[in-house]
Amino acid sequence: MPARTPLDANAILAATEEILRRHGPDKATVVDVARVLGVSHAAVYKHFPSKQALREAVTRRWLDRNRDALAVIAADRAVPPAQRLRAWLHAVLAGKQAKIREDPELFAAYGILAAAHSSVATDHVADLLGQLAAIIADGAADGSFRAEDAEATARVVFHATAKFNHLAHAAEWQNPGIGTELDEVCSLLLEGLRTPTSP
Repeated sequence: MPARTPLDANAILAATEEILRRHGPDKATVVDVARVLGVSHAAVYKHFPSKQALREAVTRRWLDRNRDALAVIAADRAVPPAQRLRAWLHAVLAGKQAKIREDPELFAAYGILAAAHSSVATDHVADLLGQLAAIIADGAADGSFRAEDAEATARVVFHATAKFNHLAHAAEWQNPGIGTELDEVCSLLLEGLRTPTSP
C-alpha cells in the first residue's frame, strides 16, 4: 500500500485506533500501524517517540470525543444548576456506557493507562472535575447550592458518584436500573447541596 501523503499525526492516530479495535491493546504494535499506513515503523516513531506515547495520544483523542458534549451541559446557564448537575452526571454515565459498549478495545487501552497512572487518565479526571466545579460554582453564585469551595465540593460529588464514573465499576454500567440508581444518588446529593431557601 502506498504511503499517505503527507503522513501526519492524525493519520497515525486513526490507523492506531483501527489496529487497537482489530487486535486489542495487548497485541497491537507500532509495526501493525505502520503496515496499515504503508510506511516503516521508523516513520511512525518520528511523530510518536514510543508505543506508550502513541497509545496515550490515541486514547486522549478518543476520550476527548464526548468532552465537548459534557462541556456544553456544564456551561448551559439557561438550565438551573441543580438540573444541570443531574443532567451532567447522567451524561457522564451514558458516555461511559457507550464507550465500553461500542469501543471495548479502546476502553481496555484506557484501562491500562489508568492502571499505570498515566497523565491521560489524570487529565481526563481533572477535566471532568473542572466541568463539575463550574456547575457547582454557578449554584453557589445564584444561591441554590451551599458550597464555599466549588472545587472541593466537586471532588466530593465525583467521589460520591464513583460507581457511575470509575473504571473499577465498569462491569456494572450495563446493569438494568443503573440510571435509576444514579438518579437516587443525585437526589440525595442535591438535597445536601441545596440551601435552606432554594426550591
